[in-house]
Amino acid sequence: MLRRTLPSVAIEPAPGTDGSYHLTPGSVVGAFEAGGLSVVIEPKIGIAQLLSLACYAISRIRFRAEDFGFPEKCALPDILALALSTQARRAFSGGLLHGYRTEEEALMTVRGRIRLEEQLRRRFDTPLPVELQYDEFTNDILPNRLVKAAAHRMGRIRLRSPEARRSLGWVAGILDGVSLVEFPPTMVSTVAFDRLTEHYRDVISLARLILGHGAFESGRGGVRASGFLMDMNVVFQEFLTQALREVLGASRQSLRSDSELQGVTLDREGRVSLRPDLTWWDGPDCLFVGDAKYKNLTGERVPNADLYQMLSYATALGLPGGLLIYAQGEADTASYTVRGSGTRLEVAALDLTGTLEEILEAVRQMAKSVVRFRNEARGHSPAGAPSAPAPTR
Repeated sequence: MLRRTLPSVAIEPAPGTDGSYHLTPGSVVGAFEAGGLSVVIEPKIGIAQLLSLACYAISRIRFRAEDFGFPEKCALPDILALALSTQARRAFSGGLLHGYRTEEEALMTVRGRIRLEEQLRRRFDTPLPVELQYDEFTNDILPNRLVKAAAHRMGRIRLRSPEARRSLGWVAGILDGVSLVEFPPTMVSTVAFDRLTEHYRDVISLARLILGHGAFESGRGGVRASGFLMDMNVVFQEFLTQALREVLGASRQSLRSDSELQGVTLDREGRVSLRPDLTWWDGPDCLFVGDAKYKNLTGERVPNADLYQMLSYATALGLPGGLLIYAQGEADTASYTVRGSGTRLEVAALDLTGTLEEILEAVRQMAKSVVRFRNEARGHSPAGAPSAPAPTR
């Protein structure tokens, strides 16, 4: 059951024991329960830093570590539930946000605009009811729906903290009149903020984090499992992409993540696809390639496979080199020059143990290497370098 629920955890029998096992976590952190089994995987950088980085990656929210510094020692789901309810109380302190929502329905009295085509198609010779479209001023709008969906998702988890459970109940009660909508992780709606909705920004960031990552409930073989899990590889890559965009003043179209890139292949026949984590494009030309790595390394050296991967990216994109970026403690800063081609593969380390501002300052320093690679690429145009593929949206 553990292997099915959390395949990234290595499970080995403990020598000389009966029914005991050694569990070695991979990149996934969080907590879940299934039957009588409770598993907690704590992040190496601390939960406060993790949530600060994740929320910044989503919407550039600059939470401080103190915003997640609850006195009770909690697992990741409990702290996230407490943080969501705390920010909800702040956002709702002046009353729930209201807005206009377009409704379409058949009524016995005229309200708003008559939908003539629908009226003729459905009720050709019947005057009532009338097919109408009108704007309703209501609290049942997207921002409130996101918060309710996130609170409901966390409420299905077996939280260890009684305070966290009570606080989620308060949020559910306040949002009782708001529709409960299911948001798939890959289709979590964004909210456009203005001066009237700005006070919702923090709670929406947390709600989108919960809905877009790993709160889950499932059943396999008669065993129910529920929990909240986050992949640190994804969090690290999303944070690094967002931070570099801000530091470099780059748009989503120029500095692209792997999910926004299509059409890059290793071979001319187009059979071997490549998806580097970071690429910087100037019109049709790719000027930089980088890859974010948050994983355990065996020994002190960078794995050969990571260097081979970066070499393939640089070669296929016609670049003089590329940058591998690890979380500090996973790799030391280094540089490798490839025989024959002269391609330079650099390794950089980003310390994630400090405050968010300290981490962003380290990204600003790292961005100098990105700019240097871009400037070198402007004068390096080998034959066969690909043109820019269209970004995905």
